[in-house]
Amino acid sequence: MRVLVTGATGYIGGRLVPRLLEAGHDVRLFVRDPERLRDVPWGDEVEVATGDLQRASDVRAAAQGIDVLYYLVHSMASSGDFEETEKRIARTVATEAKAAGVSRIVYLGGLHPDGPLSRHLRSRKEVGNILLASGVPTIALQAGVVIGSGSASFEMIRHLTEVLPYMPAPKWVRNFIQPIAVRDVLHYLIESATLPTSVNRAFDIGGPDVLRYGQMMNGYAVEAGLKQRPIASLPVLTPYLASQWVNLVTPIPRALAVPIISSLQYDAVMREHDIDAVIPPPPGGLTGYRLAVRYALAKMREGEVETSWRNAAVQGAPSDLLPSDPDWSGHTVYTDLRELDTPAPPEALWEVVEGIGGDNGWYSLPVAWAARGWLDKLVGGVGLRRGRRDPHRLAPGDALDFWRVEQIDRGRFLRLRAEMKVPGRAWLEFTILPRSGGGSTLRQRAIFFPSGLGGRLYWFAIAPFHDVIFAGMASSMAKTAVSGRPVRR
Repeated sequence: MRVLVTGATGYIGGRLVPRLLEAGHDVRLFVRDPERLRDVPWGDEVEVATGDLQRASDVRAAAQGIDVLYYLVHSMASSGDFEETEKRIARTVATEAKAAGVSRIVYLGGLHPDGPLSRHLRSRKEVGNILLASGVPTIALQAGVVIGSGSASFEMIRHLTEVLPYMPAPKWVRNFIQPIAVRDVLHYLIESATLPTSVNRAFDIGGPDVLRYGQMMNGYAVEAGLKQRPIASLPVLTPYLASQWVNLVTPIPRALAVPIISSLQYDAVMREHDIDAVIPPPPGGLTGYRLAVRYALAKMREGEVETSWRNAAVQGAPSDLLPSDPDWSGHTVYTDLRELDTPAPPEALWEVVEGIGGDNGWYSLPVAWAARGWLDKLVGGVGLRRGRRDPHRLAPGDALDFWRVEQIDRGRFLRLRAEMKVPGRAWLEFTILPRSGGGSTLRQRAIFFPSGLGGRLYWFAIAPFHDVIFAGMASSMAKTAVSGRPVRR
């Protein structure tokens, strides 16, 4: 079948696409930034349509000749009119899919009870209703907490359990949740493509276990070899306060913590099991919670995380592209340029550059970097502990602590765009040049476009530290390339 996937650069979409290819489907992806797909291993096996889901003409072009459309997009904004935006996008997709003769829409929504809902759960439910009323046969799969390496919900459980020996928690830790392994979500999504057109409804999906959130945390502790954590339910912790707490003690940024926590206020348990009549469980049965955790931890240890919440777009982060040789006329720009010759071959130096961040750190004043990360978390940023998806390789769009990979020419050039809270826009570039006669040159450049007076004052306030931080970074990276082992500073 010819399949169109929206949200292909997200957590679920990025895992679904290679499995659709394995199942023999022809896959077209609808993305805004095709650069983010440049380094995926299956990139040359798919067709890419570039556009914006809010533009009907873009959706119309992408939907031509499509049999099955996967709708896997969802806003992670916590303010503004995101509900209206999501409904508008859903109506556009529904209208254009109908006009293009699409035979099936597959939507992944959220498991929810009857009655009042959080804004995010309500929005997911409304999007599902719009697609179900589109005139295109639609299956709306409603899943709860997804357990898998890189899932934001799983990462929140993991970090809360590992960081806190004692967990003061909101009263929702006593709510019942029916988690589902990501492998089982993918099973239902793939099988949905071949359902008969008579199927047009929502289905609850979930794993075999119904647990309280606190039980999920302690189930993780057992699998991770930790002591079980005493948990105190405190009614004074509102969803807003709880999201601030999660933002501070885990890498999950506030923009993601708010919708996750607001959804945890409600029991998320399957109300019906009608899915069994149309899609049988996977061979061997559904994956239990503890086994799903075990699988997730094994993949993390081996560095096999295919996709991750870290690559979700961060609300409010600068998105302007910076050309390799920008025309800065008319702009105020500050730069810090460091060049260093080293006897290390370019290949060894590139290995250090591409491995920067995460567990390897930033090669200068780790206390200063940690302090900057905590400050960023305090003001609602992503913080330094976001880490990286793969310990060895980077790809365009990857999150890297409080940076994002904007451009990478493997072996030669890396540009990172800042996603920490700064009064302006900032980038960090690394260029590797081979030297005649052997060795290489490391060119390291920090770039800052200030916003107003505050941005200018910010740059001059931190400028005295640059000689230590940036010079130390370049020097330590060069020494590491020569010695082959991290330089501690």
